[in-house]
Amino acid sequence: MKDLKIQAIGLMSGTSLDGLDVCCCTFRRETKKWNFHIDCAKGYAYPDDLKQKLGTGAQQMTALEFITFHSAYGKFLGERVNDFMREFNVHPDIIASHGHTIFHEPQKRIMFQIGDGAAIAAETRIPTVSDFRRLDIMLGGQGAPLVPIGDRLLFADYDYCLNIGGFSNISFEQENRRIAFDISPVNYVINHYCRQIGLEFDKDGEIARQGSVCQPLLDELNRMDFYHQTGPKSLGREWVETLVYPMLEKYGLNLEDKLRTFYEHAAYQIERVITAHPRPSGNSKLLITGGGAFNKFLIERIDALCPCEIVIPERSIIEYKEALIFAFLGTLYMADEPNCLASVTGASMDNIGGMLFK
Repeated sequence: MKDLKIQAIGLMSGTSLDGLDVCCCTFRRETKKWNFHIDCAKGYAYPDDLKQKLGTGAQQMTALEFITFHSAYGKFLGERVNDFMREFNVHPDIIASHGHTIFHEPQKRIMFQIGDGAAIAAETRIPTVSDFRRLDIMLGGQGAPLVPIGDRLLFADYDYCLNIGGFSNISFEQENRRIAFDISPVNYVINHYCRQIGLEFDKDGEIARQGSVCQPLLDELNRMDFYHQTGPKSLGREWVETLVYPMLEKYGLNLEDKLRTFYEHAAYQIERVITAHPRPSGNSKLLITGGGAFNKFLIERIDALCPCEIVIPERSIIEYKEALIFAFLGTLYMADEPNCLASVTGASMDNIGGMLFK
């Protein structure tokens, strides 16, 4: 295994619809060990009409409208990368694009990440890898989460790597295997309710902080079947819209109490997972990244419940860790190394996911 150096741009668009994260990183493999440096990174907000299409509009499109949007959104991604490269004067070896999840029902072998990688490559004139999930799903896996290979190879100093975005997900080592899964919805639900009063998110958790926990609702949320399933598992918007929203509405709560109860639910589910998978040493570190790491009240609740040291890293890691790791997935693709772990997704084998356009 020879030493290697690759500069890659990672593109990440999450279910919370915060916008597009672009992260340019240099990866080096030296004596079989990978390390990274974030060269530059920036977030791009979505225009309102694009946010609407990515949020719920795409699911209602005709087939022709959908494939047209797939192409147009890919062009949009390529244009943002061109803006980014001009601003920071970079020209990477590879672009790796997550796309934006529109459909995710792995039990039916259905998924779609919108944002045509061919359009990105055509717009930027740089080799582009996209569609990282499809092969894993066809191999019987969940197609998610994909970040744990980066957790294992780039963030091995932490016992648990927790990302809090639209959904929370966690990864950790267990008997020399990387284990990872989605825990619960978080910002996908919080932002949904904040948008109803004209806000994009609950800054510092101040709305939820003013509320009170509704114990019957909390108990009902915690009883949902998903939380008691074992093995690889992942969540999508369909599950939230079908089960979670009706549950949150049925008690007639005001916004503050609704959010306060949901925060408690999200924090409790994180604590439940960590308590069920203790480290042998008893002293463990929990790395928290993603937009939820900035939510002071949510972090307070996790800290109050979890029996481990919480580490909030530098801002660039919080904001861009997923984009960083997608850049790494593209790097692993170019190195011809597995970028998707069967122990995480439940697929029949590790695989090298993605489609290359060059």
